[in-house]
Amino acid sequence: MSISLQFAHITVLDPEASLPFYRDALGLDVLNDVASGGHHWITLGSLDAPGTEIVLSDPYAGRSQADGDALQELIVKGALSPVVFRAQDLDATFERVRSSGAEVLQEPIDQPWGPRDCAFRDPSGNMVRILQSAPEPQHA
Repeated sequence: MSISLQFAHITVLDPEASLPFYRDALGLDVLNDVASGGHHWITLGSLDAPGTEIVLSDPYAGRSQADGDALQELIVKGALSPVVFRAQDLDATFERVRSSGAEVLQEPIDQPWGPRDCAFRDPSGNMVRILQSAPEPQHA
C-alpha cells in the first residue's frame, strides 16, 4: 500500500490578498479558484511537477463563527505552525521572495541539523520557511 500527501490547507485572512505571495513570490501555479457560500479558496501547486498542492482558505470556511474568530486570532498572532517549502536554489528563491516585499524573518543560514533555510511571513502573518536540503554524502 502506498500513501502520499495530496494537499494541505493554509488558513489566511484573505486568499485573494495572499495570492501574490504564494503565486508570484514563491512561484506556485493556480490550479483552482473557487468562491462558494461567501467563502473563497485557491488551490496552488506546480504544473511542471504535479504532486502536493496547497489550498489557501479563509478562517471561516467550513467553521462556526466562534471557531473562525479563534483561528483568525491565532493567524494574526503568527501562532500557527509554519509551512515549509523546499527549493533547489535557496539563495535565488530568497532574493525573489524578499524582492516581492515579504517580511523577512530569517535570512538563509546553514542549520546544525542539516538544511540551509530561511523564513518569511505571508501577508496574513503565517510563517513560511524555505529550505534547501543538505547534499547527500558521497559514498566511495
